[in-house]
Amino acid sequence: MDIKEIIKEENIVYKKSAVLTDKDTHYCPGCTHGVVHRIIAELIEEMGIQETTIGIAPVGCSVFAYDYIDIDWQEAAHGRAPALATAVKRLMPEKNVFSYQGDGDLAAIGTAETIHACNRGENIVMVFINNGIYGMTGGQMAPTTLPGMKASTCPTGRETKHDGHPLKITELIAQLPGTCFVTRQAAHTPAAVRKTKKAIKKAFENQMQNKGTSFVEVVSTCNSGWKMTPAKANKWMEENMFPFYPLGDMKDE
Repeated sequence: MDIKEIIKEENIVYKKSAVLTDKDTHYCPGCTHGVVHRIIAELIEEMGIQETTIGIAPVGCSVFAYDYIDIDWQEAAHGRAPALATAVKRLMPEKNVFSYQGDGDLAAIGTAETIHACNRGENIVMVFINNGIYGMTGGQMAPTTLPGMKASTCPTGRETKHDGHPLKITELIAQLPGTCFVTRQAAHTPAAVRKTKKAIKKAFENQMQNKGTSFVEVVSTCNSGWKMTPAKANKWMEENMFPFYPLGDMKDE
């Protein structure tokens, strides 16, 4: 058997999604954003919705998401992705609209837009990447930074008496009447990737059925901001992030 016999369509185990562009990403090695981008691109291709999907890009590490996933995009001002997604979906209800935001964008400057869009039950998908830090701007403390966790603006660790408590925004979102599906997942292992892909697919299906807002958090790493290797960051996430931000569905209607 020669190599031409091996390299056949029926023997392919994995290949890059056609919805992903060939542009090199700017993400740090080990960053979770690239994995979630791949998941979303694969789903769009598998569901056959490339021509009808519009993404809303944030301000933050994933500000250039529009360069990597070959669909129509709109760029939002910092924190305003839910408001822009609302406008796009209301103007073009036949489109599949999703926002893609980090914790600094969604849970800090964009808290009001996030909560009110979810409370209204806007028929959109919101993908929330939570790595507990401001990754792009220098590793500052974010609303999601854990107690005792070090950042450039809390170099000795977050003190709740001084800095307040971390914001479990996904738990807040689950209480709002406009949300139909609220879940927290991860993407650090093959099993976690499969669960996250299933969750995001369900979110898109909910939108197609006009069920309201679907909210998918992905607990993530920022090995650059955390000053760790990718492998150590994954382990630290398992030992520290998951106990505080437990994985699983919080609401499914």
